Amino acid sequence: MREGTGRASLWRPELGSVTVSLLTALYLLALTNWSFWSKGWLYLEGRPTTFASIALGVACLYVALCVAVSLKYVMKPLFIALILASAAGAWFMDRFGVVIDIEMIRNAAETNSAEAGHLITPGFVIHMLAYGVLPSLLLVWVKVRHRAFFGKVRGNLAVIVPALVVALVAGLSHARVYAAAVRAHHDWFESLNPFVPVVTAVQFAIGQSGDVNVVAAPLGEDAHVSDAPVGQRKPRLMVVVAGETARADNFSLGGYGRDTNPELAKKDILYFPDTTSCGTATAVSLPCMFSVYTRSEYTHRKGLATQSLLWVLSHAGIHVEWWDNNTGDKGIARLLKVHSLIDSGNPAYCSGGECQDQVLIDALDGWIGSVNRDTVLVLHQIGSHGPAYYQRYPEAFRRFQPECRSAEFSDCTKEEIVNAYDNTIAYTDHILASVIDRLQKQEDRLDVSMLYMSDHGESLGELGLYLHGAPYMIAPSQQTHVPFVLWLGKGEKAAYSAACLEGKTREPQSHDNLFHTVLGMMRVETKVRDPSLDIVSGCREGATS
Repeated sequence: MREGTGRASLWRPELGSVTVSLLTALYLLALTNWSFWSKGWLYLEGRPTTFASIALGVACLYVALCVAVSLKYVMKPLFIALILASAAGAWFMDRFGVVIDIEMIRNAAETNSAEAGHLITPGFVIHMLAYGVLPSLLLVWVKVRHRAFFGKVRGNLAVIVPALVVALVAGLSHARVYAAAVRAHHDWFESLNPFVPVVTAVQFAIGQSGDVNVVAAPLGEDAHVSDAPVGQRKPRLMVVVAGETARADNFSLGGYGRDTNPELAKKDILYFPDTTSCGTATAVSLPCMFSVYTRSEYTHRKGLATQSLLWVLSHAGIHVEWWDNNTGDKGIARLLKVHSLIDSGNPAYCSGGECQDQVLIDALDGWIGSVNRDTVLVLHQIGSHGPAYYQRYPEAFRRFQPECRSAEFSDCTKEEIVNAYDNTIAYTDHILASVIDRLQKQEDRLDVSMLYMSDHGESLGELGLYLHGAPYMIAPSQQTHVPFVLWLGKGEKAAYSAACLEGKTREPQSHDNLFHTVLGMMRVETKVRDPSLDIVSGCREGATS
């Protein structure tokens, strides 16, 4: 403590800007890049010389970047932002094995507070305090000494230029090996924290600004129902259940060892065991499912700029509703009828801004009797969304024990995590069977059907990965192999060849088929329906397409 100024002041260490930059760069590399270094050691097959060379090169690049931005009044706020971003990124990459790409950031941006809250666990808070807040406070405490302008330029260049030269030499020394590793493992350098996630976030923000004024172009305005009008036949009611985070690997309908689908197994359903998703996160898969584009054609901008399946149905005079028990319709039902079941706040099923899926069934009970025209109802589940799997099902469905009763996976064994997840699948089985039960009761006055597809799958520890959202190019099958169930009421089933439909279950299917199959089942003719992607219409008795 110093005296003589009329007040005491706390001693603060004083360091040059280059030294602070060097320490910050080394901190970021050493303590928030475990995923990057562990992947590098694995992908380089444990070659110590090659690994040391890339480590030296990356370290020099970090030093050069940090020194280059070590401007007075700029460096401390910028370094603190990088430290906090790096700490947060490290938590999710190291714990769940995720890669923070544009689609992962889009998924995070479009989530709701309740869903995001499950990720803000005590462990995350402690991690952020230790690896983000504490080093940031140390940086605030240190007095940074800056040289005069020209002296600072000379001093910074004296570090930056040699660092870049060393990085270049290190990169060239094993260039062929590095190039082969990066080509084979795209996730390696995408894990470089925090610069790759920060650059990705900037790209996302730029893209979002361009999305604001996008207007969906009309699609399928020629659409019409091709058979007799209602009055000369029963109205059709089709329920499309958009599942959430259900992976096909854990459906006993597809051969999983546990009986996770006891109720659907008793129904006269069609199960398509070889079905793939359009993406690995809701923000991509859901709008892609309901778009006219195939997975290879789809982009976020195209999805925004083109009307969805629901609009084509509406153009054909079919009544369309979207009921949501998740994070929204992602623009699919813009300007159409959207009803949020979460907003109902039904105390029997809802708490903390989320509801279990029985809330959809209760709403269906009060609505289905009023249907008197061709209608498509979309039910958007919360399904198996993690990490708080245990909150997705009621007490009666705690079948597989012991289960993980925490959103903090480190508190649970892998067996407990899988048990909790399997309970969500068993509950989805009950929800789908309940939809079928309600539809069957209306068969005397309606022709009814149900189609279920999950938006994407889930990783449960395979390859060290948890949750979902991996870049599609490197995503494991557990995140892209999804369940697909089709049920036809008696009237609808009579219109199709059972053998033909059964044959379709043995063929590969995907989200590409949803748009065209729903149109076909509702007898909608339009130039935008692709018969080759319509699973059922070719099986209709007397069909020519």
